[in-house]
Amino acid sequence: MLRTAYENNLGRQLFRAAGSLTAFAGICAYDADQQMAATSRFAEALSLARAAADLQFEGYLHALLANQAMHLGDMAQVLDHTENVLDTLGLQLNSALVCDLHTLAAKAHARSGSVSACHRHLRAAEATADANPDDPPLPEVSYMSAGLIQLQTAEALRRLGDTTAARTYVDETIRTSPHTHLRGRVHRWAGYALVLTAQGEIDRAAHAAATMLDHAVGMESGRLHDRLTSVVKALQPYSTEPSVASTLERAHVQLAEPGA
Repeated sequence: MLRTAYENNLGRQLFRAAGSLTAFAGICAYDADQQMAATSRFAEALSLARAAADLQFEGYLHALLANQAMHLGDMAQVLDHTENVLDTLGLQLNSALVCDLHTLAAKAHARSGSVSACHRHLRAAEATADANPDDPPLPEVSYMSAGLIQLQTAEALRRLGDTTAARTYVDETIRTSPHTHLRGRVHRWAGYALVLTAQGEIDRAAHAAATMLDHAVGMESGRLHDRLTSVVKALQPYSTEPSVASTLERAHVQLAEPGA
C-alpha cells in the first residue's frame, strides 16, 4: 500500500499507521529481550515517521530508543536520543512527551553522576508539566499518567543518593498508583521498595516488594522480570529479616515461573 500513489494527506496517514504498527512490534521485541529485532523495528518506524512528516511520532520513537539504550546501559545514546531531540524539536512536541524525554535524560545523567545536568532536566520536566496540564495527549504517550514524572524523578534522585528527596516523590507515585494500569503499579511499587531499602526502612520495603509481587502475578515480560530482579538484589543483604525472607522466597518462585 505504501508504494502506491496517494493524495498527500492520505499518504501521510498511511505512513503514520504503518509506523505505529512497526513501533509496536519493536516494543514487543524489546519487552521479550530481543534487542536486535527491537532496534531494527524502531529504526524502520523512525523512517516511516519522517515520511509521514509527523514530528510528534518521531519524538516518541526517540523516547523508545532512549528507553532501550537505558536498559542496555548506553547513557551516551540515551542523551543523544533525548537532548538532541529536545534541542531540535522540543518547542513543537506534546508536553507529556517533552516531560518523558527530560526525565529520561535526567536518569541518564544521574547514572553518569552528573548532578547539575540531572537536576536541570528534572526542573524542566516539572516546569513543562505545570505549564501545560491540559495539553491534549499524544495516543502513544498515554502511559504518562499522574505520578509517572514523580516516579522517574525519584529514580534519578535515588541514583544520586538523595533518598530524602526521592522519598517525597515516590510517596506521590504510590498515592496516584490506583489511577494507572496494572503494569505501571508494578513499576511504582518496585521504585517505592528501592527507595525504602536505600533509606534503611527494611520492613516497609519488604511489604512494598510483596505488593509489587501481588500486582505482577501472571504477567509475562522481560522488563518486569528485570524490575523484580533489581528489588530482589536490593533486599538480598537483609535476607535474615523474617519479612524480607518471606518476600524473597515468594519472589524467587515468581521469577522462576515460565514466562516471568
